[in-house]
This record gives sequence, structure tokens and C-alpha cells, in this order.
Amino acid sequence: MITKARLIAFYLPQFHPIPENDEWWGKGFTEWTNVGKAKRLFRGHEQPKIPADLGYYDLRLKETRKAQADLAREHGVEGFCYWHYWFGNGKRLIEQPFNEVVNSGEPDFPFCLAWANDSWMAKLWNSEGTCVKETLQEQLYLGDEDYTEHFNALLPAFKDKRYIRVEDKPLFMIYKPLEFPDVTRFIELWQELAKQNGLKGIYFVGQTPNIKKREKILSKGFDAVNIVRLFEYVRYGRSITKRAIDKIKRKIFRLPFVFQYKDAMKNFVGIEDSDLNVMPSIVPNWDHTPRSGLGGHVYLNSTPELFGKHVEQVLEKIKDKPEDKRIAFIKSWNEWGEGNYLEPDLKYGLSHLEELKKTLNAFEK
Repeated sequence: MITKARLIAFYLPQFHPIPENDEWWGKGFTEWTNVGKAKRLFRGHEQPKIPADLGYYDLRLKETRKAQADLAREHGVEGFCYWHYWFGNGKRLIEQPFNEVVNSGEPDFPFCLAWANDSWMAKLWNSEGTCVKETLQEQLYLGDEDYTEHFNALLPAFKDKRYIRVEDKPLFMIYKPLEFPDVTRFIELWQELAKQNGLKGIYFVGQTPNIKKREKILSKGFDAVNIVRLFEYVRYGRSITKRAIDKIKRKIFRLPFVFQYKDAMKNFVGIEDSDLNVMPSIVPNWDHTPRSGLGGHVYLNSTPELFGKHVEQVLEKIKDKPEDKRIAFIKSWNEWGEGNYLEPDLKYGLSHLEELKKTLNAFEK
């Protein structure tokens, strides 16, 4: 019997210039701007991260999007979950790459959407590691008319044969489900609109870093939660003494929040990940300092071998689920500004992807 896992990788469509970013950050700004200018902040800190096989790409190019899909497919990734931005009144940002994927039919690679329902903020960190925020684009929730416009804008994608489905319904994730005050009405309306347009419905997934919020999210009308335990070790995995020592070291040596990946990964997986309404996350690496400087978190030594063990732990949690719900989300395919990616870099090349493929092959026997 073959046991197949459905691994879906979050995909950031930010790697192309837009007028808004030109205005806010300077002409030609993309995520590569922060990635390229990142600095080493302590001994052993590996920055900047430099892309290998795909280079400093531009997502307006179909050749780039095809190369990404080919690389992901070859190493066992089922599809991409594109971050989607809808701020109300039809306002969207960085939508061009996904629109072109839908309109062109290429690449022929599965996809779904995750609505990043959050205001865009300028997060500026001072020398003390304190964050000062300024709103650049506000997230608005404007009621039925706007919710309907939002649905209709995405309907061609939902009907696309490539769209990832669960229970034969398009999977749609909401990033901050409990910060959407009218989310139950939104879900009810979209379910009605889906059926009116020949779909069986929408399979709604709410993302959360806290498994204790699962029942509250599900009570709003969601079918499942995607649990992202990225900082669980930082919050709960250390003793009071260790926290105090880390705080002192950070202040004395002017460091970002630095931890070992081998320690953090112990908290990436939990017993609840075996539950049918929980979709776990796979985290290959993390270094947020290109975006946040001294306010960033760093997980050191995220080697391919450790990553493979982490993947194996997640696969063990989902193996007994029905095949269409045997899903885990990879965070992320290409979040280079967060040091959170599977794409090849100069240090490890294809090693993380090859480890993923090897672990999957052992699982799917």
C-alpha cells in the first residue's frame, strides 16, 4: 500500500516591483532588496543568504515560475499556496504573478490561496531592538458587497483544474481568522456563492500559532486549522533560568534572538497534528534579521539532516489520515527575507529539497 503525503508550500509573490513599494521603500524595491543588504550581526551568523539555481529572480517572468514549479514537483511538493492580499474595495497588492499563473494556464502545477488578511506596516527597529510601526495599507472588512466582489475575483482560480481541493472543495486559508470580526458571515456567504457557481463549497482553513485557539476558530465555520509552532520553543520550551540568561546575553552583546534549530524543531510538532482538523507545518529554517535586524529571530544550523528528521516527524503525524487530508504546509518555499525557504542557496544547494524527497520516498513505500 502506498501512503502519499500532500505537502503544500507557502509561496510569496513579492519578488517584482510595484508602484506602492516604489513609493514606500524606493524605486525598484522587492524582497531581494532586504535580502541582498542583510548583514552578519554576530560571529557565526550567515548573512546575506544568496540564491543559487534560480538566482535573484523576477516573478513577472513565466520562465522563473516554471523553473520553481519544476523544482518543487521534482522533490515531492504537491503545490504552492500563494499568499493573497485583498484589503477591501477591490484593493490588491503583488497579485500579478498569481494572476498570470491563472490566466496563462502555466505552469501546470497545483496551487491554492492563503489570504494574508493583515494591514501592511512599516516595521522599523531601532538600535535597542524596539519596533516602531506605521500603517502603509490598512486591512478593511466592508461587508457582503465587498465579500462578493472578493469571491468573484477569485472564482476563475477556484474553478481551475489545478486548484488544490479537499473533499472536492477548493482549499482557502485565512491567515488571521480571529482578527476578522465578521468571519462567520464571510464564510457563510462564500459557501453560498460557491454552490451557486457550481462548486461543492470552499474548504476553509484558519492559521494559528496556538493550538489552544483551535476550537474557537472551528466554531467560526472553519473546516480545519493550520498550526504554525514557529516560536513555541521560544515561548514555552526554555526554563526560566535559560530565558534570563538569553535576555542578559542579548542585551550585553547586542544580539538578535538567537537559538539552535535542533532545539526549536522539538516544538514544531505536537500530538494534535494527528487530528483530522489539524494541518501541521514544516519549517526548514528561519532568520528574520534581513527584515527586522536586531529584532529578528534566528535559528542557527538548520542543516538538511535535521530538516529531514523534522519532516519525518510531521509525516508520522499525518500518515493515518484520509488521503485528501494528509496535508502539511511547508513554511515556506521562498520567504527569503525571513530566512525561511526551500529554494537552493549557495551554502546548501539542493540539499534540503533532496532530503525532503528522500524522506518522502521512504514514507510513501
